[in-house]
Amino acid sequence: MEPVGDTMPIAELLDERRHLLEVAHWMLGSRIAAERVIDEAYREWYGLSDRQRAGITAPRAWLSRIVGTICLARLSLPDPPGAAQGSPRERGRTDTAPASDVGAELLRPWNTLSPAERAAFVLDDVLGMATGTVEGVVGQSGPEWTEPANRARHSLRARRAEPTPPRRQDEIAHAVRQACADEDTERLASLLTPDVTAFFDGGGKVRALTRPVTGSEGVARSLLTLLARHPRTTLQTYPVNGRTGLIARYDDQVAAVVTLDMAGSRVVQVWVVLNPDKLRSWNR
Repeated sequence: MEPVGDTMPIAELLDERRHLLEVAHWMLGSRIAAERVIDEAYREWYGLSDRQRAGITAPRAWLSRIVGTICLARLSLPDPPGAAQGSPRERGRTDTAPASDVGAELLRPWNTLSPAERAAFVLDDVLGMATGTVEGVVGQSGPEWTEPANRARHSLRARRAEPTPPRRQDEIAHAVRQACADEDTERLASLLTPDVTAFFDGGGKVRALTRPVTGSEGVARSLLTLLARHPRTTLQTYPVNGRTGLIARYDDQVAAVVTLDMAGSRVVQVWVVLNPDKLRSWNR
């Protein structure tokens, strides 16, 4: 389990990404080329092992050096950095794709699971395959596939067994928002089930948690860190996927969309979308 202490406030996440974009844009003179460089830099970051990342004391400085190295490599190429950026029509299709992605993401929140995790859940729970068969198909064994399958199964079954009326859903969502605004860990934890799970979808494009956080205290602390009060950050309830969820803004930009899966009077799973591509339709 990734330590909850690795969580970063939204303000820091976006400031870091903006800083890296400014560096790349200044060097290459193209916003589109800069975006691609930033994506490549974050891929290198997530390509490191957990131990390697833990050993980097100044991640922003490390990422800045990677961005500079990538930009210098591109500038050494014979063609200008923006020469292969595609037509406006092609870029329009690229922008349309993330908008479709966010709809699918919010309609089917378990898409934040990896393909192997989703396969484990479908094969094991829906198709009822034997354990050994599932392990062979997904290429993993033991907890590597059973834990995510159990998480997804638990949330869906809990919601079916003890559905939360719409009015109660609204009340719980508003209570979660208020607990976050008050930075009240104990109050927030009381609104979560003891085995609640939180998923953070950064898409490899911001330095967010890459593994789920479980347990009411851990999830509460991770959410309060991510949604920490800041002069330029706001948090409000908002319709998300047909239910009341949370929207976090940094300045006027939507920086996070939070979906709350509930059973009875508590939250059983939290899904946080931080991927800038999946949030583009929220920022038009």
